[in-house]
Amino acid sequence: MPPKTRKSVGLWVHCDKCSISILQKDVELHENDCPPDTEKHPYDFIKGETLHGTVGVKNNEDIKGLAQNEIDNLVFLSQSVIQLCSLSIGNWVEIRSDHLNAPVARTVWPTAEKTITSVLFTQTCLNLIRLQSESLVTVANIKSNVRNASLITLVLLDSKKYMELTTELHTRIHKLYHSRLLAVGNRIEIMFFGKVLRFEIKEIQSEKSDSGGLVNEFCELTIYDDTFFKVTNTTKFILFENEIEYEKAQSKDLFKDIGGLDEEIIEVKELMHFALGQSDNKINIKPSRGCLLYGNSGTGKTMLANALANSRNTEFALKDLFKDAIDNAPSIVILDEFDILCPLRSNRITDIEKRTVSNVLKFFDELNKKESKIFVLGTTNKIDNVDPTFRRCGRFDREIEILTPNPISRLDILKKITKDAIKDEDNETLKEIAFAAHGFVGADLVALCSRAALHTSKSNRSRIEIEDWKFALTKVRPSAMREVQVEVTDVKWSDIGGQEKLKLTLKQAVEWPLTHPESFKRMGITPPRGVLMYGPPGCSKTMVAKALATESGLNFLSIKGPELFSKWVGESEKAVRDVFKKARQVAPSIIFFDEIDALGGERSSGSSTSVQERVLAQLLTEMDGGGERSSGSSTSVQERVLAQLLTEMDGVSPLGDVTVLAATNRPDRIDKALLRPGRLDRLVYVPLPDMETRREIFRLKLAKMPISDDVDIGRLVALTEGYSGAEVNAVCHEAAMAALEENLSAKVVKLTHFGAALSLITPRTSQSLINLYEQYANNK
Repeated sequence: MPPKTRKSVGLWVHCDKCSISILQKDVELHENDCPPDTEKHPYDFIKGETLHGTVGVKNNEDIKGLAQNEIDNLVFLSQSVIQLCSLSIGNWVEIRSDHLNAPVARTVWPTAEKTITSVLFTQTCLNLIRLQSESLVTVANIKSNVRNASLITLVLLDSKKYMELTTELHTRIHKLYHSRLLAVGNRIEIMFFGKVLRFEIKEIQSEKSDSGGLVNEFCELTIYDDTFFKVTNTTKFILFENEIEYEKAQSKDLFKDIGGLDEEIIEVKELMHFALGQSDNKINIKPSRGCLLYGNSGTGKTMLANALANSRNTEFALKDLFKDAIDNAPSIVILDEFDILCPLRSNRITDIEKRTVSNVLKFFDELNKKESKIFVLGTTNKIDNVDPTFRRCGRFDREIEILTPNPISRLDILKKITKDAIKDEDNETLKEIAFAAHGFVGADLVALCSRAALHTSKSNRSRIEIEDWKFALTKVRPSAMREVQVEVTDVKWSDIGGQEKLKLTLKQAVEWPLTHPESFKRMGITPPRGVLMYGPPGCSKTMVAKALATESGLNFLSIKGPELFSKWVGESEKAVRDVFKKARQVAPSIIFFDEIDALGGERSSGSSTSVQERVLAQLLTEMDGGGERSSGSSTSVQERVLAQLLTEMDGVSPLGDVTVLAATNRPDRIDKALLRPGRLDRLVYVPLPDMETRREIFRLKLAKMPISDDVDIGRLVALTEGYSGAEVNAVCHEAAMAALEENLSAKVVKLTHFGAALSLITPRTSQSLINLYEQYANNK
């Protein structure tokens, strides 16, 4: 049925039946199509001041006073369409189409072209919004108010290799799109250093209205459009290099991949929210604007700082960092490896470093004066190297130590790392590995998982088994141990003949506290902190220490007393302090002092300060956990440190799960203060091996040698009375060498060869020395 009433307005005809306006040339088509399909229509029309038109390409045309990028932001309409849709030149209109991912806003501009109902765009604009010529679109005035955008998130499309998303790029985008209307899903384009960069808008956050929100808007009768947002002077842009980076940042829990730092995350968040004005400050007190994270390398300081920064969606280049932070407040400034940026000021640092320190100090002072909503987060693994002027109120008010993770934290980290590779039934295996990975920080655990996965792949298995984890533990060492002399051994208890009492004592001091902590707690006692093994040379003292390290699986720091000495004043004490510091970081651990009589020799009664005395004093302090302080008196360093030790018997920094193991041939030369309970409180005499012990040593040694039938172990045991364990081993070695001297093709070692070895190797422990040990054992 044709429309019953038509009103002609120039080129247009109005249909009273469906209330649309069509061109006169389309009346016949409309007679069979009333009302027209708004999605698929063979002709264009206007309904309710909305144009249902067809896309066309605008011929190149220079518009006086407009740059090309502004021309690309126009939609060209005929004068009659502008009039019927109640539009004006320069109005923002909303363009929708089934071919668009999101509506697009463009500025109205008249065209003199003959296509009256066409919706014309430049070819550049069509390419950007991904519309084809002849596509059907709607054009309508944006009548409601538009909110101002506070934050726009962009993702770079077709990521350019080596493309750096600099602060300058942020500025260029802001300048180019200032005052424009944008919607989520739109694409924007910019020419940057000869490259055309295209971004897709992923998120837009609007400026919050005053308190009252929707109530105020309703009272003011203000209706806002929730599709488009206006770019203003205060609008910030966040740029991501690709979709993957954006998805990582958009994870609901930005901290889900960080294990073992729950308490630290909460503490820093509270500080950060208070400084950035996100928490109510009901008391008129200035908030802390700086926090310094410190701890061992690999514990997660930088990872935590980046997660906190991403949670605020901030990203700044190092160039003009402080200016950008102030201009873009609220913001977070991350100063990684702060000890390198602002080292201790001394004559040894350069003028550039001095100026850097001064500039950072001025920045902190400026923050406090202006009360800017900026939070500064620094990280360092050498906190003592940070200039002290930063470690006070008004700068880094808080210092949070990121500790080496304990077994529970290590398990949490392992679960986070292996969440996509480990099944629930493997959790018990992870618990076992977490307990065995003593001293491992987060970075070490990542390396451990990688090594285990590689071993699994080489074994052609589809899942990581316990043997893969154990193999990885033998190859990956804690990063904190790399700077310390470490002796990795493969000596086991079964490789040591006899010495059962010594083995038991060491198990009680080291293994029991770890495997049965509840027993010590139940009895109200603490495990031994130190064990001193003394006895003649060559009686397996050092070998026992190596076996203990292997069997217990603990981190093992092997130190020879003389190697800590230094001719520089204070360096010997620092060397001892560093050893204990490392041991605490990788606890549970064992510090083995070989030849400790050279380090902890008895103090003289004089007032002179020898290097040995200073090192001994520092050793005493570290074993009880005290810190060094100067009394200002003229007494020696040794006496001052010992005085502090006596006043702080409980220890300021307790040893924790660090066991001190020492060995000496001359216990009578060790200072008595070092041997009292709480330090080297277990003294074990390691005598010359008795008959049964020598028999065991021969049995173990000869099991690896081809011997003839005439070799009688019992006879060899009888002939080696007074020999040390090392001398028994030397007898076996010399016997084998004698066999080779006789015939390089020899296949067995005969009794005659042992006779020759016994004539060459004789016992060297004098009776007077044995008497000294026995007397010391009775009088200790």
